[in-house]
Amino acid sequence: MTIDQDRYDVIVIGGGHAGCEAALAAARMGAKTLLITMNISTIAQMSCNPAIGGLAKGHLVRELDALGGEMGKAIDDTGIQFRMLNKSKGPAVWSLRAQADRVAYSERMRTALENQKNIDIRQSMVTELLIEKDRCTGVKTETGAKIFGRKTILTAGTFLNGLVHVGMVSYRAGRAGEFAAIGLTEKLVGLGFRSGRLKTGTPPRIDGRSVDFESMTIQHGDVNPAPFSFQTKQLVVEQIPCYLTETNVNTHQILRSGFERSPLFSGKIVGIGPRYCPSIETKIDRFFSKTSHQLYLEPEGRNTQEYYLNGFSTSLPEDVQQKALNTIPGLEKAKITRLGYAIEYDYFPPSQIKPTLETKQISSLYFAGQINGTSGYEEAAVQGFVAGVNAVLKIHNQRPFILDRSQAYIGVLIDDLITRDIEEPYRMFTSLAEHRLLLRQDNADLRLSMYGDKLGLLPRNYAAQVRQKKEIIHQFFEELKQIMISPAQINPVLHQRNRTGISEKESVYRLLKRPELKLEDFHNLIQHELFSQNQDMMKAVREQVEIEIKYEGYFKRQLEQIEKFKKMENRPIAEEFDYDKIGSLSQESREKLKRIRPISVGQASRIAGVSPADIAVLLIAMKKFETNKMFHVEQKQ
Repeated sequence: MTIDQDRYDVIVIGGGHAGCEAALAAARMGAKTLLITMNISTIAQMSCNPAIGGLAKGHLVRELDALGGEMGKAIDDTGIQFRMLNKSKGPAVWSLRAQADRVAYSERMRTALENQKNIDIRQSMVTELLIEKDRCTGVKTETGAKIFGRKTILTAGTFLNGLVHVGMVSYRAGRAGEFAAIGLTEKLVGLGFRSGRLKTGTPPRIDGRSVDFESMTIQHGDVNPAPFSFQTKQLVVEQIPCYLTETNVNTHQILRSGFERSPLFSGKIVGIGPRYCPSIETKIDRFFSKTSHQLYLEPEGRNTQEYYLNGFSTSLPEDVQQKALNTIPGLEKAKITRLGYAIEYDYFPPSQIKPTLETKQISSLYFAGQINGTSGYEEAAVQGFVAGVNAVLKIHNQRPFILDRSQAYIGVLIDDLITRDIEEPYRMFTSLAEHRLLLRQDNADLRLSMYGDKLGLLPRNYAAQVRQKKEIIHQFFEELKQIMISPAQINPVLHQRNRTGISEKESVYRLLKRPELKLEDFHNLIQHELFSQNQDMMKAVREQVEIEIKYEGYFKRQLEQIEKFKKMENRPIAEEFDYDKIGSLSQESREKLKRIRPISVGQASRIAGVSPADIAVLLIAMKKFETNKMFHVEQKQ
């Protein structure tokens, strides 16, 4: 069955965080878009922890917002606690995190989709992709309906052959309480794709009425919380606290008693789980000498008594989960509302996709989110955005939207996916970004809003404000080099902090190089309009100027490294380049280069197993190839 109006520019399969951003980006760029989801009521559902952001993840959300994504605005509207993490460290690793009202967040994102022009939403299960001559032309649903689209984006999350485990009990599900997607993996494998199996998990949820909060350590949000979205002027929110507790020797003993019935240790689970977010049973097994592990009790929402026990992800049997919980301070009488469980699901190693997230085997088909082996709402959301944007750009035969490693954490994420061998769920960390001093969460708008503006995804007045902000920062930075401070003005401040005073006048610029001084120390010492204005932009300007001055030397070194990086990235490798003709390449390098097919020398150099010597050989071979290609062109002419 085919209906004439069921012809779209972009079809997005899956209503999770990747699917929502993909559909919104495509529709906002003018594409007629269809979002197909198995359950409209669970659009943008937070399957695991009710939070957005965190270490490095907060960077991704800020970058997504700067480009015109929705996640930052959605969490600002529905967050119930906001905290800036790592404030005791340098600004490169500051990361915003917010607890969300789980239900409100889902409703907020659904509202954005339903109110967005060019989007249709349909509740169906896709069972097959329509393929013509190695090109995806649409989808087929479980009812046999055929829906045609010029581009298709698959954001299946954990639903592909999803299998839930609680103890030795297993059942098919995309997540607890929802159907798994059966058959689509097999169809993709039949088209030549390689698939793999990964595992993730979630902790039990607790009835807050059964918790003794007095036995726990309370954790409040920030007094003056920072929003995720650069377009949010101010957060006025009544924040709800979280609570800290920890396991003990008795807890560990009970958990170990269930290892014989653990799907993880019995071999029942074959998928590889996230190394950096292990289950509680993995933690006590791997770190057997530790007598306790921290746990965080996080509210699921503003109007519910249900709590999420962060740090206690488990797939142990129900009786073991309950007994172990009741040994934890504050949880002695705790009642479980939802059991913890593990889930295995299919993914497709992302060496099979291009930097645009279009698949190499089938044109007009894009993969985004956990199907690419990633873990986390934020990693999924930015992939969905990139896929949605590139799908529309390709429809209009425009240049693809690709951010490199020097421009954004989004660039780092995608480059890692298409270059590395992903054997466990990929999670973003600040340590993965070699240029992290420049890729801070506080300057994401300055780095990326120009792209969002060019794509037509940002309000015009906001893009103009960012341009103005850049100009003011540069002007203030230069002016501070000219404003001089006398010893009598600044020495009292320095002596109070047990630091050596100055003997002659120095510029504010030079004084700010000293770690013990901050820009606010000069508030009452000099007259400048930027000190007297407290608008959000001026506060951000002062923050940027101080960071730029204090870390100027480090920034210059990173910029020099980026220039070298660009030279490698700007050396493209022809798509038809034949690696089999390079006799001196190692066999491992040749196989990986053929499989990944890097688009540049820079990407080739980051492939595990490809040595600097291999790159030197490759450069020589490329030069010969390019010379021969030019010769043949001249001969034809």
